[in-house]
Amino acid sequence: MAWTVRDVTALLEGTYHPSWAEDWDAVGLVCGDPHAAVAKVLLAVDPHPGVVAEARSWGADLLVCHHPLLLKPVHSVAADSPKGRAVHELVSASCALFTAHTNADSPAFGVNEALARALGLQDVRVLVPAADQIDKLVSFVPRQEAETIRKAITDAGAGSIGDYAGCTFTTEGTGRFRPLAGSDPAIGQVGEPEQVAESRVEAVFPRHRRQRVIEAMRAVHPYQEPAFDVLELADIPGSGRRARGMGRIGRLAAPMSLQDFARSVRAALPQTAHGVRVGGDPERQVETVAVASGAGDFLLETVLSTDADVYLTSDLRHHRAGEFLEHAGPALVDVAHWAAEWTWLPVLEDKLRAELTAGHQVEDDVEYDVEDDEVEIKVSTLCTDPWSFRL
Repeated sequence: MAWTVRDVTALLEGTYHPSWAEDWDAVGLVCGDPHAAVAKVLLAVDPHPGVVAEARSWGADLLVCHHPLLLKPVHSVAADSPKGRAVHELVSASCALFTAHTNADSPAFGVNEALARALGLQDVRVLVPAADQIDKLVSFVPRQEAETIRKAITDAGAGSIGDYAGCTFTTEGTGRFRPLAGSDPAIGQVGEPEQVAESRVEAVFPRHRRQRVIEAMRAVHPYQEPAFDVLELADIPGSGRRARGMGRIGRLAAPMSLQDFARSVRAALPQTAHGVRVGGDPERQVETVAVASGAGDFLLETVLSTDADVYLTSDLRHHRAGEFLEHAGPALVDVAHWAAEWTWLPVLEDKLRAELTAGHQVEDDVEYDVEDDEVEIKVSTLCTDPWSFRL
């Protein structure tokens, strides 16, 4: 069976989960039939008219963009507006549109990390770690069924800690209960007190998998009314969880002047009319670099508290940049928003190709293997930066 839009977007959401998006954001499938077959996927930063035309001309079945097409609520997608026209052109070409925006900024294989790697940074770490939301399931089950519960919840995504999988903890005890009238006990008789040798099985899991893990536990639990708790765990600074968060900070392979660093940035990023703007002494030596994809002036105060020699981001405003430089802290490098975020597309291409090559698809909640159906992936190189030239 061929890959479908649903299959490919499920793989994308596994890496860039929708729950990681900001509350104001609009991510996910914008248009298209989830059950339509996918043979060609085009990757781009913007759902720009030129990108939509490229998708149609190439025969793409799915267009994956970083920036949302419909960020604000609309009541019409009539073709007499640019956004409505994009929807009509994509639908008429049987090309679905999927967006991964702020949910793709923060994780590994995300936009911020891709930018840091493109600049050659080493020992990269998150600038502002996200408060990873972790739950713990505690389930009480007859001792002979403990392994069944352990397998069900770990298969559903529980029990991953750092580089380890299948992590659970089990203690033994005695469960006591009395079935009431109307119950259908798996063990014991109605009205009679009962004691059962039980196991307490515990495992942690990402909060966005809560429903899936609980449903998996319920599906195999022998009791009519399973006894279990779900605990929301507090974030522990320095816990070493695989970092997700805003921005990245790392170091260059060797110190260099700010001017040479700016030249290396220009060489690493796609060329734009914006170019590379620099605030600071050209001869200043830099080694530790902080980066943030997109409009990054909201992190200026955070960067001041680090050991960064230079902060690279986009869309810096006049007054904010001037006040920052007055602190005699890091230098500033301002690059085109599009160019910085384009660095994610080759990373996404490699990640998606690896996932598709693995050959696992899910249809109607049943996983099956695919060996012969290949999906072609292409990165759009069309520059959609709004500025076309400068004097």
